[in-house]
Amino acid sequence: MTFVIITHVPHTIENKAFYAYAPYVREMNSWIKGIDKLIIVAPFSNSAKTVIEISYEHENIEFIPIDGFDILSLKAIGRSIYKIPRISLHLFLAMQKADHIHLRCPGNIGLLGCLVQILFPNKIKTAKYAGNWDPKSRQPVSYRLQKWILSNVFLTQNMQVLVYGEWEGSTRNIKPFFTSTYTEADKLPLIEKNLKSRINFVFVGTLVRGKNPLYAIQLVEALFKKGLDVALTLYGEGIEREALEHYIIQHNLAKIIFLEGNQSKEVLQKGYQSSHFVILPSESEGWPKAVAEGMFWGCIPIATSVSCVPFMLEQGNRGVLLTMNLEEDQFQIEAIINDEADFENKSKKASDWSRYYTMDVFEKEINKLLQS
Repeated sequence: MTFVIITHVPHTIENKAFYAYAPYVREMNSWIKGIDKLIIVAPFSNSAKTVIEISYEHENIEFIPIDGFDILSLKAIGRSIYKIPRISLHLFLAMQKADHIHLRCPGNIGLLGCLVQILFPNKIKTAKYAGNWDPKSRQPVSYRLQKWILSNVFLTQNMQVLVYGEWEGSTRNIKPFFTSTYTEADKLPLIEKNLKSRINFVFVGTLVRGKNPLYAIQLVEALFKKGLDVALTLYGEGIEREALEHYIIQHNLAKIIFLEGNQSKEVLQKGYQSSHFVILPSESEGWPKAVAEGMFWGCIPIATSVSCVPFMLEQGNRGVLLTMNLEEDQFQIEAIINDEADFENKSKKASDWSRYYTMDVFEKEINKLLQS
């Protein structure tokens, strides 16, 4: 089988191996087990490999580099008009070679992939929509267009579309799915989390406004000002880092708020294991891996009620659904901290739920898709 991946994720090359964002590659390595040839159509980056990138595990890879593009300004639109025909041609030629076409959405490259795949109604196809599939959510026009094309069973034939959550009115080709990080072998005993000592919070994600890292800081700051012994560690990089550093200094929070940058899977695991809560006040998510990963290690999740997060948190029975009102959210968290039985109950429920969705289960479901 020749398996073609169409993705917007930037790739680098080192020692003839192809590297990209680790969570994405880790998932794709589950898809490509047993295939004969892998063709990757993706943007190429000259940047050096980073600690959060890993390589594909396959011996027969053809990489087709394409330009990334955006339409965020008039100048960018002008450049995109020049780039799009060439990118589309690369997508068409790659799809011609494919036995199985796999689209990664949403994204600009994913949108072009959605359009080009219409020309191949008889090819077997899958799409992974890693964003928020909620039809009621506010999203960019390009995202809504991708969702419309993928849901249209006349334009999009012979394709299974994997989405996070179950949504009323979905067409027959839409399949609720999940993602994973850890294996059955990773199910080590949980480390006891004592509420009598310092209470640790962890944030894992890009430091951008959409992820609301400042709100995470302000929430822990509010708890600290109430006299609680709390600390927050943030893992990730982004354009908001400088502003967050300034806030930490301005509010004398250097002893309880720590910016650790991008770190490896192993460092993140230790962070989860030593934390009581994992927090992600994001404006939009698909299946937030950071939340599921923290839950795996017994962290109580604190997250916004977007996409399938209410399902993950069982409407708040195994976590805290944020209202984004600082006083209300502070009260919710304080109530758990002050009730050890409730903390232990929610921690166990969170871990039990997350530990079902292992890579072992994920790979079994992927195999069913590839064989269907």
